[in-house]
Parts: sequence; C-alpha cells; structure tokens
Amino acid sequence: MTNIAIILLLSITLRLLGVEGILAENGSDLNLNALLIFSAVFGFGGAFISLAISKWMAKRMTGAKIIQNPQSNMEKWLIETVEKQAKIVGIRMPEVAIFPANAMNAFATGASKNKALVAVSQGLLDNMSQGEIEAVVGHEMSHVANGDMVTLTLIQGVVNTFVIFFSRVIGHFVDRVILKNQRGHGIGYFITTIFAQIVLSILASTIVMYVSRKREFVADTGGADLAGHQNMIGALKRLGQAAPDALPEQMAAFGINDKKGFASWFSSHPPLEDRISALENRAINQNR
Repeated sequence: MTNIAIILLLSITLRLLGVEGILAENGSDLNLNALLIFSAVFGFGGAFISLAISKWMAKRMTGAKIIQNPQSNMEKWLIETVEKQAKIVGIRMPEVAIFPANAMNAFATGASKNKALVAVSQGLLDNMSQGEIEAVVGHEMSHVANGDMVTLTLIQGVVNTFVIFFSRVIGHFVDRVILKNQRGHGIGYFITTIFAQIVLSILASTIVMYVSRKREFVADTGGADLAGHQNMIGALKRLGQAAPDALPEQMAAFGINDKKGFASWFSSHPPLEDRISALENRAINQNR
C-alpha cells in the first residue's frame, strides 16, 4: 500500500507539473521509448523510496522501541542473541526493538543488510521459550543476511515499471479510441491512467508476494540452522495455536502472517503447515 501510494503521488505530481508531456509524440501519439524509460525511472524510484523509509515507517506504525540500554534480563539476552547471530551470518549488528502487541509476531526491515531493524512483539517474548524466540530471531536475521528487503524492492521496481507503462498505454487508448480526443491528453487519459494504475498495482502485487512466500522457506531454514530445527518447528507450531494479529500493511512483508484461499495470492507468507512440513522433511534428510 505504501508503494502504491508513492507511485500515485508521483504520477499526480508529474501530471500537474506537465512532465508527462515528454511521452507525447507529435502531440497525439505515445513515444513508447520515452514511456519505457520514464516508467523504469519512476517505477524503481518509488520502490526504493519505500525501502528507504521502511525503518522509519516500522517504528511509527508499530510503536517499536529500540533497545538502547537493556532494562531487564530478557532485553539483555535478546541483544546478546542478535549480536551472536549477526556474527554468524556476517552482518553488522542491527537495531533491536520490542513493539507493544499481545500477539506473537516479529519483523525485519531496513534499507540494507548492514542497516537493518529486527523487532519482536512483547507477546512473543511472553509466550515462547528462549529456544523458540531464538529461532524466530534467526528467521528474521536470515531475511536480513539474505538481502530479502533489497531483493523484493528490485522485484517491486520491475513490477512498478510495467504497471506505469501499461496504465499509460491503457489511458492513451481510452483517450484516443473511446473518447475520440485527438490532440494532447485530456482528463479521460488522466483518470483512466490513475484507475488502471491502482488495479494493475494490486494485481501485480501477487508477483511480489509469490517471491516473498518463497523467501520465507529459505528464512525458516536459516532460523533452523541458527537455533535448531526443533526450536524453529516449535515456534511455528506455537504460532499456529494462536493466530497473530495482523501487522500494519507496511510491515506485512516480513511479519509472521499467513492466509488461505483466494487471500493467499496476496499473502506474504505461506501456510504454517507447509512451512512446518518443509522443516520436518529437511530435518529427516539431514539425519539420514
């Protein structure tokens, strides 16, 4: 949703400033080469703006408090656990935070693997064993070490490029063929472009979510390697016993969350039972 909002804001601003005039050739036809370059610049620009503000958004939307000076044994242990795992996976120590939520949840975000934020909910700390918490933290640290935030941003940039490109092609078609406007781009082009951009962005998000679901399995194996298969499996089973509250949409890409049915197309996480099964099979294969 943040990405869609940024792209829409850029589109409206550029329209008001008249920048989209460079896309018109001879005052009537679309310059497809210019349109493709335009779409790529602003498509990737929007995605990277979303990435750049991700930590700021995370702190504001979840109320996460960075642990500067540990005030309890749990906070001290959490810092030590993240520090130990950071050395193992070869990244700089990320910021560590706790956010006020009774549900068991966690997320990782940040503009790069060496400037990341790892946060867990108070509910997770209260309801999981230390081994299970370590596994969840390991899962999030694996996201960071694997560069999943940047990977998803690049994919989002490609998706944005095609959304911007085709929304303007659709707008041009409606303006010229249906509304019979033969000079310049009228209000029909503008409204159609914005509407098409919203619809195409929602549909295209399924591609990003598909990649996100695949990366979850990889992060699970990372958590298992850092804290043990049984701890990772135990953490996922505990999550299945009490479904977590949804994180704000800005954080959903890395929070613990899954959906079923049609909604699964827009889910950033695969079903818990599939993740548990994959880990159990991996543990069996490693013990052979």
